[in-house]
Amino acid sequence: MNRVIGSEIIREIELSQMKSNLPAIHPGDTVKVFAKIIEGGKERIQAYEGTVIKRRGSGVGETITVRRTFQGVGVERTFPLHSPRIDRIDVMREGDVRRAKLYYLRERQGKATRIKEKERRVVK
Repeated sequence: MNRVIGSEIIREIELSQMKSNLPAIHPGDTVKVFAKIIEGGKERIQAYEGTVIKRRGSGVGETITVRRTFQGVGVERTFPLHSPRIDRIDVMREGDVRRAKLYYLRERQGKATRIKEKERRVVK
């Protein structure tokens, strides 16, 4: 009985910590993540734009990994979605992929890393 009550309390605490204003993010999407960075006592917002190659977890521990190429070198960063350090996330493009994890992009360079854009349907 105590386990059930304890798990309900944990679930309530997690729900209170989760952000409700997150956009729909899927692997293949190009996103811009605005993260709060503290440097020498000053806080600023740093933008990081790239392709979502994976999304994992659920609840408070949910994360996305964003990949981009910087000066010819692939750079991946993992962002906790519900972290207070994440100011906001903008979806720039919606990619059309058939995989949940896009690890194959790690071996590709240049034009080979392009992802088709999802066609948007217009509702009349």
